[in-house]
Amino acid sequence: MPQALVSVNRALRSARGSAQIFLVLRRVSRSAFAVARSRKKNPRKKIVVPPGAPRPLFDWLQTRGAGVLLHPTSLPGAQGCGTFDENLLQFLDFLQAAGFRYWQLCPLGPTGYGDSPYQCFSSFAGNPYLIDLGALVHFGLLTDDEIAPLAKPDRTRTDYGELHRLKWPLLFAAHRRYEELKPTLPYGDFAQFRRQHAAWLEPYAYFRALKDHLGGGAWFQWPAAVRTHIAAQSSPLRTQLAPAIAAHAFTQYLFSGQWALVRQAARERGIQVLGDLPLFVAADSADAWAHPTLFELDPKTLRPLAGAGVPPDYFSKDGQLWGNPLYRWDVHAADGYAWWLARLAAAFSLYDIVRLDHFRGLDAYWRVPARAKTARRGTWLPGPGLAFFHAVQRAFPAARLIAEDLGVQTDSLRQLLRVTGLPGMAVLQFAFGHDAANTHLPHHQTANAAVYTGTHDNDTSFGWYRTAPEKTRDHVRRYLRITGAEMPWDFIRAAYESPARLALIPLTDLLACDSPARFNTPGKARGNWQWRCLAAQLAALRGGTEKYLRSLAELYGR
Repeated sequence: MPQALVSVNRALRSARGSAQIFLVLRRVSRSAFAVARSRKKNPRKKIVVPPGAPRPLFDWLQTRGAGVLLHPTSLPGAQGCGTFDENLLQFLDFLQAAGFRYWQLCPLGPTGYGDSPYQCFSSFAGNPYLIDLGALVHFGLLTDDEIAPLAKPDRTRTDYGELHRLKWPLLFAAHRRYEELKPTLPYGDFAQFRRQHAAWLEPYAYFRALKDHLGGGAWFQWPAAVRTHIAAQSSPLRTQLAPAIAAHAFTQYLFSGQWALVRQAARERGIQVLGDLPLFVAADSADAWAHPTLFELDPKTLRPLAGAGVPPDYFSKDGQLWGNPLYRWDVHAADGYAWWLARLAAAFSLYDIVRLDHFRGLDAYWRVPARAKTARRGTWLPGPGLAFFHAVQRAFPAARLIAEDLGVQTDSLRQLLRVTGLPGMAVLQFAFGHDAANTHLPHHQTANAAVYTGTHDNDTSFGWYRTAPEKTRDHVRRYLRITGAEMPWDFIRAAYESPARLALIPLTDLLACDSPARFNTPGKARGNWQWRCLAAQLAALRGGTEKYLRSLAELYGR
């Protein structure tokens, strides 16, 4: 482990003890959402497919590379959480200097209760907390004094309650001043943005304005006059809340404009952005409110008839009960998966590559009764399967997708992976403590795959190894031929050595963080998604560490 990181982390550890489907988006040009190419070209030759071999629907991962997993909220800064500011540019500079080609992040949507980026108020909107208010000060929409209170919360954790209390009034104030001053911003024309994205933006902004007006309750608890988007169209609240609707639309304009600048900066550095797409939407979301017939909802109460989740697994003896509403896949199929294609189009406009979270649910999904207390009792039902991916391939022939295929591997799931050609995943923390048949072990990993030391749902690799049973630790030492004294760098080197063409390392592992830096613990209701790195930690990666990482990339062809 680089000595600078040892010193920094030792100090840190001691310091902190069918509504209408999106018809307009069905006509969107494929070229508008074409996958962006990296400015740098990898000199490696592409894999040659033997003559006569059936070609998969997607066959894009042909070169080796490495990337870093870091959600933007975890960046340092003085605005309560990480934002699209200079700290993000410094992170991209590090990626370039260290020889990384990819940056992976969690979903960028607006988070709801529980603050999870996998439970968002919209599948299409961005998270306003990520907007850099410093840029708005520069353009005269806010002042330094107004944003100063955001710098006071704990720099090592995100306090979402405090962030909600402080940032939303500032965003609304910025909108009022924009309407008064009409300044020229580098994000394009706001009115044009509203027209271009009206299909999802207007329902979302109205949904958020109604939620604020009605005290924050879930949409299926609202008065009947606004309980669905169609009903709410004729409500007088539409006119009454027009300023709030415009303000919420303005936050999306700011998010989109600033994110476009981040994407441009990443492209200039040869970095491709790997985004995450949750399979399910949140029950309390603009998606379900605007399109209730697409989901398994009670026609009278509009509450979910059943919820999504997984049976008992590695993370929880009771399984994981997510509570998301399930899709009426027959309705989606009848419309040619129009809503899903619109959702993917939006994702491809944000990211170069999209990881399909809970890929297994597209083959078969675990249906849990609505009143169940745990996910133990449920039923496996067939998902849309190959028909869905044929529709995706027709709409986006150049799509670059990754399948999060973790969990029990069934024959039908393996067949779906083979036919689609999507890269699957291997996680080194799942590889040890069992026998040689474990498919996460490096000798089973395949070229068309992404290998992780750990994911956003895992403990840090340092914390995992420190707390693992001695049998597991012994397995790690014997298999990798190490002493274990340089964990997590032992795992990082193993990932670089792997035959998997894509190797992804959480920033917490590059920083050799212990368990307090864990980003999420599945099944744990509170305390997740809060970790932030410090500027000193990022600075410690520069110099010797980035040179070492670049040498690993050169040594293993990444």
